[in-house]
Amino acid sequence: MRDLAWGIAATGGIARTVGAVIAAEPGMRVAAVGSRDLGRAKALAATLGAGSAHGSYAELCADPAVDAVYVATPHAQHLEVAEAAIAAGKAVLCEKPLAATVADAERMVRLAREAGVFLMEAMWTRFSPLIRMLAADERFGEIRSVRAAFGFAHPYDPAHRLWAPELGGGALLDLGIYPMGLAQLFLGQPESMSFTGSLAPSGVDAEAGGLMRYPGGARALVECSLLAGYANDASVVGTGMRADIDAPFWAPRRVVLSRPGMEPEEHVLGDPAENGYAGELREVRDCLARGRTESEVMPLDESLAMMRLLAEARAQLR
Repeated sequence: MRDLAWGIAATGGIARTVGAVIAAEPGMRVAAVGSRDLGRAKALAATLGAGSAHGSYAELCADPAVDAVYVATPHAQHLEVAEAAIAAGKAVLCEKPLAATVADAERMVRLAREAGVFLMEAMWTRFSPLIRMLAADERFGEIRSVRAAFGFAHPYDPAHRLWAPELGGGALLDLGIYPMGLAQLFLGQPESMSFTGSLAPSGVDAEAGGLMRYPGGARALVECSLLAGYANDASVVGTGMRADIDAPFWAPRRVVLSRPGMEPEEHVLGDPAENGYAGELREVRDCLARGRTESEVMPLDESLAMMRLLAEARAQLR
């Protein structure tokens, strides 16, 4: 089976990071890089050993040497790139959140399903070996509580993508999706939720905290902030056992399991490179090899459900 040839859309930090993982992963290579700035595309292409560089995302998606497109643009541009890739029949791995709005995400999923083209949200936490281990551990019993927070202080700059509404800025879309995503993995869809927080001068959410309620009284306490630093750890508590997840909980290197009468059980990530990025890339490759157009690990319906939860949380802050 020939190498899976990737096209990388954008040249920012996450594009460089994931591009390096692709270049190092057996059975994969970076075939092309696309950017609105051809010079930046050429520079990253040279770094990653890609054969082509394009000065537009449309050209990247049309490149016959590309099998799959990794979308690493700001959130508000996800639909544009994914739509072009889907129209060209390219598999799409799109950075989280899937889109900047529910409507954009719904359109992406509809287009992919109608065309029979693979689409997956690049939620690397779902592919963390330690998180997957926890999700499969039946010793938890019934999950009663999830607690997670992600926050750091970022200088306010209305032109920066984190603060600019036209780029899909705000704490919830960039950071809140991680604690909410952990709750989604362990508890599913909430029956209700209550969020509070504050807005930046640009109008995007600067911080948010929420209580999410689930059937039978289970709950999740989630927080995110662009104004202050948090411990960035998490816990999952069940009737049979609890897990304390070290920071950064979205890509942990250590978790500790405990319960009454049990010596704490420590699990450490053996290979730091197995941080979730490689896992999501392998999932794309394996799904394509099996002829699947959706992932069972990160289903599109769950990506859509998360977009709706994020939209509701953002609306409650206003």
